[in-house]
Order: sequence, then structure tokens, then C-alpha cells
Amino acid sequence: MKEITPESTVGDIVSADYRTAEIFEKHGIDFCCGGKVPLADVCLEKGLNIAVLTNEIESLRHEPVGRSQNYSVWELPFLADYIVNTHHGYLKENDEQIASYAQKIAGVHGSRHPEVIQIAAIFQKIAHDMVGHLQEEEEVLFPAIKRADAARAAGNVPEANDRETIRNSLIRLLREHEEIGEAVHAIRHLSKEYAIPADACNTFMITYQKLKEFEDNLHKHVHLENNILFLKAAQL
Repeated sequence: MKEITPESTVGDIVSADYRTAEIFEKHGIDFCCGGKVPLADVCLEKGLNIAVLTNEIESLRHEPVGRSQNYSVWELPFLADYIVNTHHGYLKENDEQIASYAQKIAGVHGSRHPEVIQIAAIFQKIAHDMVGHLQEEEEVLFPAIKRADAARAAGNVPEANDRETIRNSLIRLLREHEEIGEAVHAIRHLSKEYAIPADACNTFMITYQKLKEFEDNLHKHVHLENNILFLKAAQL
């Protein structure tokens, strides 16, 4: 495993050992959309001691890692299927429900907590944009990746159409990841880190819990794509 230096990016560290994501999450460090940032810059921004953080990461990395968490060694088709079954499945099951909950608390609590009106609007756009985003991955990008990977495994050059499809989709999807990441950060800021107000009802509490769960799932989802799947696909 590569030595961690101040120039090591957050995304590279998590790609090498996904368990380190818990450390970055604990310190409020974005390892998915902001994964290309060097460790030194992150520590400067967050006011963290880089030596202390590095030692914390190294201590965890010395513990054996199981193959089930070593996503960087998975074959591209298997990783793509995992993303669809796990993360796309989660989004399809939860997006509409979260959007509905957010709209409900905006209607009931918006006069006392105007931030929930903004949160509901932001999440509604996220849910809407996700439909086309997931569709492109499942119907366009991932099939092209699988065909190109199979061609390479057979010792052939991937078809020009597949290479072009991968190139164009990656540009578009990476940009959309940035937009969704910014939207989720805005929700976190508006909700004051998902703090539950004293006068919140059960629906309010559940909505914030679901929004936090959505963000956690998104971090892993985008990390697996941006820092592993997409990087390997670009090499095809």
C-alpha cells in the first residue's frame, strides 16, 4: 500500500482502503466530490494536524482488510453491477419518499423554519435529476464499459463507439456529480448539520435522518464511481 504523504489525495487514500472513509467522515472531510484535494490542503482548511490525522489513518490501514471492502481490486463489470444493485437501488427506493417528507415538513413547519422550504426545493431537484443520471449510467455508460472491458480481456481494442460513449458520458456524469454534491452540501448547511429543532414533529425528525442517510449513501456511491470505476473506465 502506498505511503501517505501531504500530497496524497483524499480520494486516493479512500480508494486504497475504503475503511478510511469513516475517519474522513468523522472530521467532516468530503472524500467523494472533493476527493481530488491533497491531504495537506484539507488539513489546512479544517484546522487539523496533518501528522495526527496521518497516524490515525495509518493505524487503521495496518489492520487486515477483507476483499469485500477492497473495491479497487474488483473487476469493472462486478463493480458496476454492485453500484446498480446497492446504490441505484437505494435511490430508487428512497428518493420519492424523502422528497415527499421534505415537502410535508416545509408545508407544516416552513413558517417557523424557513430553511426547510429551501431544503425541500433542493432535494426535489436532486430527485428529479437523479432519474436521468441513473438511466444514463445503467443504459449507456455501464453497458459500454462492460463491452470495452470484455474486448480488452480478449486482447482486442474496444470499439470506437464504446470508447466515444465512455468519454462523453464520463464528462457529463462527473459534472452532474459535482452539482449533486454541492446541492447536498447546501442541505447540510441549511439544516445546521441535520440538527433537530426542539419543536420538531416525528416527520421532521425522520426527514432529517433520511437526508443524513441519503448523504452518507451518496458519498460512498460517488466515491466508487469518481475515484475507482470512472478512473478505470477512462483507461479503456
